Amino acid sequence: MNTETCLYPEERLDDLQRNGYKIIQNPNKFCFGMDAVLLSYFADIKKGSRVLDLGTGTGILPILLAAKTNAQSFEGLEIQEESADMARRSIAYNNLQEKIHITTGNIAEASLIFGCSSFDAVITNPPYMNDKHGLKNPDLPKAIARHEILCNLEDVIRESSKVLKSKKSLFMVHRPFRLAEIFGTLAKYHLEPKRMRLIHPYIHKEPNMVLIEAVKDGNPMIKIEPPVIVYENTGVFTKEILEMYYF
Repeated sequence: MNTETCLYPEERLDDLQRNGYKIIQNPNKFCFGMDAVLLSYFADIKKGSRVLDLGTGTGILPILLAAKTNAQSFEGLEIQEESADMARRSIAYNNLQEKIHITTGNIAEASLIFGCSSFDAVITNPPYMNDKHGLKNPDLPKAIARHEILCNLEDVIRESSKVLKSKKSLFMVHRPFRLAEIFGTLAKYHLEPKRMRLIHPYIHKEPNMVLIEAVKDGNPMIKIEPPVIVYENTGVFTKEILEMYYF
């Protein structure tokens, strides 16, 4: 597929700096952010794994992980057809159709769509905000991506537990201010937190993101990994962040 046939008006093709892969984005809609890059770096996807991305958006996580892992396959679930269409066109552009498949559907129905105990790993960058957190964007696609409008945290965790095989992992990026709720909901659905890493914009600032790995039917014990610091100073990424982007 060439650039002329895969892009619609206002769309652009962004270089991911990995395996020559590129992704279609519309800057007037919702573009992927650093959280997706951080999660792709954190997720420990084993060779031969069948992986589900809940809320795949434009397919950024499966494409990034296809470049750095030996997973067997990726399924991306996305409720917004416009985003799902961009994901499918990016996958075709990168000739990844045999590795990645996109389904249009609701996270809250993931186990009905794919079946229980059908995946070796789940990855998710879900909406961070509920009705009590901040103002909703007047643009509905952006609002759906950022606020729990069509699914909530419990939907994400419940369905992750259902589709995961026993002893397999959920990898999630979220906001630290919801950690108590996240841990309580993980416990409710038999997902044991095993690894956690906090993301700080600067070394002297409080964290604004958290990366979590939780294992279905896992034993109690969590490892708190060293924090990630994003910027050395204004506009200058730390060495670790540069390595994540250009590994």
